[in-house]
Amino acid sequence: MKKKKGFIFDLDGVIVDTAKYHYLAWKQIADSLNIEFTHEHNELLKGVSRVRSLDIILDLGKIEASQAQKDQWLVQKNDEYLSYLVDMDQTEILPGVLDVLNFLKENNQGIALGSASKNARPILEKTGILSYFDAIVDGNDVSNAKPDPEVFLIAAQQLQVEPIHAFVFEDSVAGVQAANIGNMTSIGIGEQSVLHEAHHNFKDFTFISEDFLNELINK
Repeated sequence: MKKKKGFIFDLDGVIVDTAKYHYLAWKQIADSLNIEFTHEHNELLKGVSRVRSLDIILDLGKIEASQAQKDQWLVQKNDEYLSYLVDMDQTEILPGVLDVLNFLKENNQGIALGSASKNARPILEKTGILSYFDAIVDGNDVSNAKPDPEVFLIAAQQLQVEPIHAFVFEDSVAGVQAANIGNMTSIGIGEQSVLHEAHHNFKDFTFISEDFLNELINK
């Protein structure tokens, strides 16, 4: 009998490529404020809350604003982002993710989502994979952003596994750091040169073998 472990997935850039939609929505805000906002700047927002992301963009343009103005931009950004999600379907799931989810489900492992996104559930529903997840912890459930490990600790708790028996798939530096701080095993999805603090690194899920997953399960 294989021991049940906890496998926690970030959402944006790990399960689905919604990062491009975040970029377009933030760029529209930046353009309206005459702030240069490039793909390189967008890297600063990975794994960061919506509120903090806006502050970073305003800092780029050296713009100060009232809380009321910020709230208006935050609503505007989210509305723009949601407009891109209307037509999402299973084709948005990144390569190899379904194979890993199916393997973990077949082996009775705990599967959770740990994301800063406040739109996690609609995205999982639209892509048809909501039923894979035993627990969903998103931006509505936490008060501390990554690299604080709160989102992952809550997910592990809901899966009823100790942090040391939890494995986190992340594509951001802040997310990898959060997993490490939470005493979990971090698995970086993306460039190793960026995610070098992760315990394991894979370019994407197509490089993750069943043997590797079995090693984690039997660890």
